[in-house]
Amino acid sequence: MSGGASRLALPVSAGAAVLVALDGTVLLMAQPGMRRELDATAAELQWTSTGYLVAVAALLVLAGRLGDRYGHRRTLLAGVLGFGAASAGVALAPGVGWVVGLRVVQGVFGALLQPGTLALLRLCCPPERLGRAVAVRTGAIAVAAGAGPLLGGVLVDGFGWRAVFWINVPVAALLAAMTLALPAPAPPRAANADTDAAADAAADAAARRSGLAAAALLAAALAVSVHALSRVPERGWGGAAPELALAAALFGVLAGHERRAASPVVPRPVVRSRPVVVSLLLLLTASAGLFGTLFSTTFRLQDALHVGPSETALRMLPLTALMVLGAPAAERTLRARGPRWTALAGVALLVAGIAGLAGPGGGGASVAATGVASALLGAGFAAVMVTATGTVVGDAPAGYAGVVGGLKQTAVNIGPTLGIAAATGTATGPHGPLPVLALLAALGLLPAAALPGTRRLREPAVGGA
Repeated sequence: MSGGASRLALPVSAGAAVLVALDGTVLLMAQPGMRRELDATAAELQWTSTGYLVAVAALLVLAGRLGDRYGHRRTLLAGVLGFGAASAGVALAPGVGWVVGLRVVQGVFGALLQPGTLALLRLCCPPERLGRAVAVRTGAIAVAAGAGPLLGGVLVDGFGWRAVFWINVPVAALLAAMTLALPAPAPPRAANADTDAAADAAADAAARRSGLAAAALLAAALAVSVHALSRVPERGWGGAAPELALAAALFGVLAGHERRAASPVVPRPVVRSRPVVVSLLLLLTASAGLFGTLFSTTFRLQDALHVGPSETALRMLPLTALMVLGAPAAERTLRARGPRWTALAGVALLVAGIAGLAGPGGGGASVAATGVASALLGAGFAAVMVTATGTVVGDAPAGYAGVVGGLKQTAVNIGPTLGIAAATGTATGPHGPLPVLALLAALGLLPAAALPGTRRLREPAVGGA
């Protein structure tokens, strides 16, 4: 990429990630009004979130593969345009059934755009600037997550619940225009130009059929897993057990298929990349611990301590502030100390924050204690996100930046669902689920310790931006 295009790629990457992050947080403020106007049941309202989440989680890896094959600029552009169009459809929906269906469509396009936001960073940033770009993107997502409820509240109060979907349309149009300004990549050159064309076409067709079967298995396994976990708050672990068993069986079938496949849906170089695999596990455990804790603490503040929604948000504000401030600090630590020690420090801070909420004065009983614990959570999660994301993107095997980006986004989508399931399914004892959530977050010490001790700078992969 040229220098100007390289500078444009970071705002496109961060902007698209912010679009998705804002959509999830402002929806919380829109749902009460949606329920009243559309006369929706609680189950229907839940599916406005669950349908989107299932679609995203099921298709992220496949979307990454499509980007690696056809170019990340194309898939990102299609995803942004589709996301904006689906948002407009939700804003015009005459009934809750339309909202649920269009939210699923929105999830499909959300899956299509997300892997490309990470692949752009790998393709446009020199290795020595990759960590800084990841820190900027992480900070932007943190601002979006923190500002989402406030923005949603302002929009809903002033214009009604449909406004939170209309706002996506001009943002998506702007991102699409910026994406079009990025140069189209050169088509990948064949590994052996002298290969017999007919044999090549036959092999390619067989690989596509095998790949479609594997992609369908992976999508089904992820969709069932996310659906089962998302229903734990309502049905408990016992009620979710049959679906979880089905998901495990689907993953088992997929594993057998992948071992035999000539072109597996998760390429073998990715599976063999230890930094990538352990970073994904780290993101899964950290996001589970954080979001399960936020879910538990929010309910404790509002239901047990009768703190209002606005004051609850203010008490947790240090988390957002420390995520924004902690991202560049984590990037500097990453350059100085390497991924292993930065990730270990991040997990330790995260566990300390959860423990602080469970300790004396925690859980909202003391404003100061809650603020300190929230700050520790934000600083720890920022360090984990910057380290794991930078490692995932930087260590992605050449030509597979998209599928690795899809796996990363899958981990950070499933993690919160797992954390909330753990929070609702283990709420026993004087501290509720916090000890279990602290243990879940502490499991991240194992993959963190397996990360490289020093940061390796790799050249970006050549291929579809």
